[in-house]
Amino acid sequence: MSVAALIVAAGRGSRAGEGIPKQYRLLGEMPVLARTLSTFLAHPGINHTVVVIHPDDRALYEGAIAVLPVPSATLLPCVHGGATRQDSVRSGLEALTGLNPELVLVHDAARPFPGPDLIDRAIGASGRWGAAVPGTVVTDTIKVIGERSEVISTPDRSTLRAVQTPQAFRFPLLLDAHRRAAAAGLHAFTDDGALAEWAGLPVHVFEGAAGNIKLTHPADFQEADRRSKGNTMAYLTRLGTGFDVHAFGAGDHVWLGGIKVPHDRGVLAHSDGDVILHALTDAILGALADGDIGTHFPPSDPQWRGASSDRFLAHAVERVAKRGGIVDHLDATLLCEKPRLGPHREAMRQRIAGITGLRLDQVSLKATTTEKLGFTGRSEGIAAQAAATIRLPEVNA
Repeated sequence: MSVAALIVAAGRGSRAGEGIPKQYRLLGEMPVLARTLSTFLAHPGINHTVVVIHPDDRALYEGAIAVLPVPSATLLPCVHGGATRQDSVRSGLEALTGLNPELVLVHDAARPFPGPDLIDRAIGASGRWGAAVPGTVVTDTIKVIGERSEVISTPDRSTLRAVQTPQAFRFPLLLDAHRRAAAAGLHAFTDDGALAEWAGLPVHVFEGAAGNIKLTHPADFQEADRRSKGNTMAYLTRLGTGFDVHAFGAGDHVWLGGIKVPHDRGVLAHSDGDVILHALTDAILGALADGDIGTHFPPSDPQWRGASSDRFLAHAVERVAKRGGIVDHLDATLLCEKPRLGPHREAMRQRIAGITGLRLDQVSLKATTTEKLGFTGRSEGIAAQAAATIRLPEVNA
């Protein structure tokens, strides 16, 4: 399958403060654009990469690609963008027509930490659905407000996702949608997923990555700079553990590791009762010395009734990021007689990696019975224990 990456780097980035456009500013010793490009150029599933730049930025672009570790034959000549992001993306798509790739991934240059696993998921999702965008769980309460800042409504967070890039499409579908929008005189779409929706395409959401941050404001650069210098900063390693248990009750499934697993029982719980995600959440919070899951999501609060536990785990990872830290490894063990973990292990690992922004090899899942002993042995309930290893900057310890 032929896959092209289209990197949008034609913006001015005025909200990032004064100076050169943000995609050319340095993170450590490498421009933002070079960091972004290096991930796509190194990915074995990407056959061609084209960058769309502002006509005035040729010298900045040449300087950025000059620092790439290894020149890549998959990097095509850059293309000049237009007056809007939508125009710039269409210019890049038109430049790819001669190659006619099957899939195209559109990514913002100002997201320098996409990660190879996220690119894998983008390729897989677009190949399956035709139009797909990465999204992360929304953990904050969102309010819709009116002209006088009054609250109009409060959307259900379980139905919300914060959308990122790379957004992935079958190439002919996205090219046709862009051409139709331009012919209709529409040029203000800031998101290719929204343009695809306008064109009548069903757009699916796949798992994004918490670490795939977009550099928009000066504070974003401070956080990204800390990440880019991760190999030279002094870190303290911390280990946290977590444990969770729920009794079985009436039902036909249980949630484990973010996956709905068919079972002849359900669990008694205030939220969805996912013991694996609950234990992992507590392990991360424990490593932070930041309370436990009940501290952040008290069961007395009705808003958490039936809540999806991926929100809890994503929140714990965000707490690490806000401290300038890094999650290194997650390990969980399921304790029960049934259901069996084996048939679902890899799907759970992928789901947890997606929620946390980790690589698959940083997520371990195991299972054990208790030899018919205790409440798990009598099939009265289910339990999980977990460990999390994180690193925090020494100055924040």
